[in-house]
Amino acid sequence: MKAVIQCGGMGTRLRPFTSVLPKPLMPIGARPVLELLLKWLRRNGIEEVYITTGYLGHLIRSVCGDGSQWNLKIKYTQEMEPLGTIGPLSLIRDELNDTFVVLNGDVLTDLSLSRFVTAHRMHKDPVTIATACRLIKMDFGVIDEVDNAVQLFREKPTLSHLVSMGIYCMNPDVLRFIPSGIPFGFDDLMLQMMQGGTTVHVYKHDGLWLDIGRVDDFQNAQAIAWEEQSTSIEVAAAAA
Repeated sequence: MKAVIQCGGMGTRLRPFTSVLPKPLMPIGARPVLELLLKWLRRNGIEEVYITTGYLGHLIRSVCGDGSQWNLKIKYTQEMEPLGTIGPLSLIRDELNDTFVVLNGDVLTDLSLSRFVTAHRMHKDPVTIATACRLIKMDFGVIDEVDNAVQLFREKPTLSHLVSMGIYCMNPDVLRFIPSGIPFGFDDLMLQMMQGGTTVHVYKHDGLWLDIGRVDDFQNAQAIAWEEQSTSIEVAAAAA
């Protein structure tokens, strides 16, 4: 199976650090995020990886090379203009001829890819989204109203939401929805698919997941001992 890692973003949430370093190369301990992500893919049986690059892409190429240091085969694409969060797939549409995994270059997780892919293959639809539950603390009083009359008031509540982990399992037929040469986001893809009556599935993960683009998650990741074995990661995460 092939994996596509999206690394073309500018990492604005981590500025000023990402002014000189692309977000996937931000350090977690002594290792860049992207190296930890590549090792996780290799542990999960992935051997062929495409890395989509744009902003400071030459630095990513310099660090990762051809992937042989991790027993991987890495190929790259370069965006001349930003193509959005899912548009870069149009650059390699001819290479994606079987079920493949797409993930953001700033995620760390102990998700089992084999279970995720197995769940995806249980249906015939093009996309399954890996999801996690996140608690979000509101900074405002939240009002529920009907006809301008308050029905419920909650002072700075903590809300629970099912959110995308930035990891997707896809079939090649999803590529027909993705145009070439123009910015196209994952939200655009979801809108087109659902408007056309295509079902999009979710896979609920209750383990470790960090979005390194968020300052809190970036800091939390520093406290975890990112060992080579996924079981070690799970133990460390539970203790953190």
